[in-house]
Amino acid sequence: MIDTTMVVLGGFAFCAGLIDASVGGGGLVQIPALLNALPHQSIATILGTNKLAVWAGTASAIGRYIPNIAFKWQLLLPTLLSAFVFAFLGACIIDQVPQTLLRYGVFVLLIVMAIYTFMNKTLGAEQTKVSWGLKQIVLGILFGGLIGFYDGIFGAGSGSLLLFMFVKVFGFNFVQASAYTKVVNLATFTSALLFFIPSGHVLWHIGWLVALCNVSGSIVGVYLALRYGNGFIRWFFLMLLMLLITRMALTLF
Repeated sequence: MIDTTMVVLGGFAFCAGLIDASVGGGGLVQIPALLNALPHQSIATILGTNKLAVWAGTASAIGRYIPNIAFKWQLLLPTLLSAFVFAFLGACIIDQVPQTLLRYGVFVLLIVMAIYTFMNKTLGAEQTKVSWGLKQIVLGILFGGLIGFYDGIFGAGSGSLLLFMFVKVFGFNFVQASAYTKVVNLATFTSALLFFIPSGHVLWHIGWLVALCNVSGSIVGVYLALRYGNGFIRWFFLMLLMLLITRMALTLF
């Protein structure tokens, strides 16, 4: 007999993987789906199981981006290392941080990002010429640490925050920013799992099912991003932000 709940969860995981691979933010689809399917599990177990699934989807996305994107490791490496360290710290104190307060902060930030992206029509259309000096490395460490810390504590929407950072702060186009976001996210997911797995906060039998669906969605998401380019990702990003803002508003208010 087919478990309807798991089928629905798999469908949400596929959609989350597709969204995550192209513009980030799939967690705001997948985490609520896990909460609905597993109402008796702790938030730490929900987040740990989600991290396993998104780790698999993100790794798959990176594999498809690598042949098409040239990575600037002098910026990317310090950023992902900072994100890795602070994601672990965030996961360690997950039970001590008011989740509602955190969601209010992200809610306001999403609104600001949506307005800014909509008003700046050329944002992310093409890569701008930027220098790769100490200032950029410091900014990468700072923003990587902040977003990594949030990813460890809750994480939903962290991919969208990273995407916006790479476009606005470092001048990447949307396709390049999406690829960079996946690499940093893989670091934060790995870091968080180093806490969640030893703590017993991963439901492996469900996690691998969700991961398989997430990977399938990720493959489609990368194809769409590379096939239709920056214009597609820009509008997909704006649509996602509006959906996230609406969903969070319904939850918070």
